[in-house]
Amino acid sequence: MKVNVEVECTPEEARAFLGLPNVEPLNDHLVAEMKRRMDEKMAAMQPDELMKTWTSFGMQAQDQFRKLMEAAVKP
Repeated sequence: MKVNVEVECTPEEARAFLGLPNVEPLNDHLVAEMKRRMDEKMAAMQPDELMKTWTSFGMQAQDQFRKLMEAAVKP
């Protein structure tokens, strides 16, 4: 015997029906915190800042980074 039941409801209604907690406020808080942290660290992602950091360590750091990138693209 095969039975198909289709229920049309919003995610909020489904959570309430199944007795699941509403995690939307927690999710909003986490997303806001991630955005804040990303904005704080955005300066470190600038290419000129990265080059200054890499060149300050000399060729050894550049070599290690190149090896890391090569290892990442190998299957």
